[in-house]
Amino acid sequence: MKVVLISMPDVTPIVIHQAAVHMPNLGIASVGGNIDPHHQVFLIDLIRKRRSLLRYLTQTLTRIRPDLVGLSAMAWQYHTCTQLARWIKRILPGVKIVLGGYHATLMSEEIAAAPEAPWIDFLVRGEGEEACRRLVNALDGRDAFADIPSLSYKSGETFLHNERAGPLDLATLKLPIRDRRRLTWGYHIVASKVEVMETSRGCTRSCNFCSMKNMYGRTFRTYPVERVLEDLDDIYYRRRTRSIFLVDDNFVLNPKRVMVLCDAIARRSYRNLNLIVQADCLSMAGNEEMVAAMARAGFRTVFLGIENISRKNLEVANKRHTAHVSRRAVDICQKHGLMVIGGLVFGFPDDDEDAIVENYRFLKDVGCDAAICQILTPYPKTDIRETLMKEGLVTNLDRYERYTGLWANVKTRHLDADRLQYLFWYHRQKILGWWSPNRRARRQQGRIWTGFWIYVVKPILRFFVNRTTRKYGWEGRHRRELVKLARVNRFRDLEGL
Repeated sequence: MKVVLISMPDVTPIVIHQAAVHMPNLGIASVGGNIDPHHQVFLIDLIRKRRSLLRYLTQTLTRIRPDLVGLSAMAWQYHTCTQLARWIKRILPGVKIVLGGYHATLMSEEIAAAPEAPWIDFLVRGEGEEACRRLVNALDGRDAFADIPSLSYKSGETFLHNERAGPLDLATLKLPIRDRRRLTWGYHIVASKVEVMETSRGCTRSCNFCSMKNMYGRTFRTYPVERVLEDLDDIYYRRRTRSIFLVDDNFVLNPKRVMVLCDAIARRSYRNLNLIVQADCLSMAGNEEMVAAMARAGFRTVFLGIENISRKNLEVANKRHTAHVSRRAVDICQKHGLMVIGGLVFGFPDDDEDAIVENYRFLKDVGCDAAICQILTPYPKTDIRETLMKEGLVTNLDRYERYTGLWANVKTRHLDADRLQYLFWYHRQKILGWWSPNRRARRQQGRIWTGFWIYVVKPILRFFVNRTTRKYGWEGRHRRELVKLARVNRFRDLEGL
């Protein structure tokens, strides 16, 4: 059997321009790596083919002639996913198409009843490695659709949904595909090559705006240390890549395990290793010894989910930490040389303009090296969505392509969606302003390109932005920015399909 697994081209420029960060999709790489070896598997990350989607897919798929095409999509990528499924069925009428990822998992029943259902043959809900492995074998006559947990398949024109499988034993999973079976290349963070890996799955925190429990349940599972080191060796030595983003949902959930893993990595004496990770403030603030071990192992950048400094908003989100905990987490990380990207969420029910200003000022005062700021998004099947819908605060129920974190899909008790959208943008410009990389950021991200940003790119951009502001005013400039944002994931060759 020939299998092609495809990730979507849609991006969300939360931190930096959409062309500056292109990472490979670990989901399709892991699924592909666990398909039985007598099948041929190819990977396509369409983030690297944003300017020529249909031409590239037509040439590649008609050359390979796959038996199965797998598409992976988040909620905000689903519209593009359905357009591609329709096109693939047009150019290869006999091919089977399977959808996986978060949206297929959370919305399987809705997808099965939707107008796009005729273009889709299978859905995989939850973790895909074992279900996809068995699906490929079933298409080859070696298994049966009805016997595969987590698979949805068609009987005539109707989808049948098998029972969900339990959590996978991560120790049984093979390494992701990173060799020539990956047909796209050129993954980067600005000028640095980058790869992705994971050391654990799941999170036991109770944040009600997160989709994680719908994917994995309230579980936290870890790969064996030996498996993590094998994966790291593959990236470091075979792929000759030094920057690695760990996609763990919450890497630091078990501090003792983190220290064991970090000690093992440090003993390998990798040179110039640059590990990037996501972490929660509670764990980082309460475990300075763990943070020190992370620094010794090569962790250089951490995304901290500060979320909000309002105790009331944190209670709404089921978050247990406070502003004091966030401040301590930032201080400890920076003490040990980690660059901190602070994450804030705006648009909670009680937010007004003063709350937006207060949160931005906190982020600036606490000294984060960079920021990821988003608007509260009512993702399908999350508890926060249900809460907001009951109060009539969700303003966009089903245009999922705008569920990127940068669009206001909600209103608050004090701000309508348009005003929230504007104030979220305006006060970021006024309070946080242009990014000015400090000494730590220059060391971690590279002195050449940060210097180029400081002395070349930023002055040029500032000149044109200031001219636009003088000409159109702040609100006029904001309207123009929204037009640009709407174009980010608009692909000309998909229009009209």
